[in-house]
Amino acid sequence: MQPPKPLIAKTSSSKPSTAKPPTSKQPVVAAKPPAAKPLTAKALTEGQRAYEAKRAAKAGMTLDKWLNSKQRQQEAEAKAKLKAVEAAKPPKPPGLIGRLLERAQRPFGS
Repeated sequence: MQPPKPLIAKTSSSKPSTAKPPTSKQPVVAAKPPAAKPLTAKALTEGQRAYEAKRAAKAGMTLDKWLNSKQRQQEAEAKAKLKAVEAAKPPKPPGLIGRLLERAQRPFGS
């Protein structure tokens, strides 16, 4: 029977390593709305491609330009919707110091 292998590899260097180990945690970012699938000519069915080509021709654009502008417009709408949701959040209630200051300003009877 062989002895178990050590979990930590030994290094020949006598200096401790100053490099940080890689972290598996992802950076925390604000919640984003689910991004719509990017519209490309390859991802569309034949019927969808024909419809979008007609709309692009009516707007005086190529199909690629039309799909890019449509994608940008969808992203702008999603961003505006996210901004509206953030603006609709109720204000934060006062903390301990704020409540104490408010109470100090009121007359004794209330």
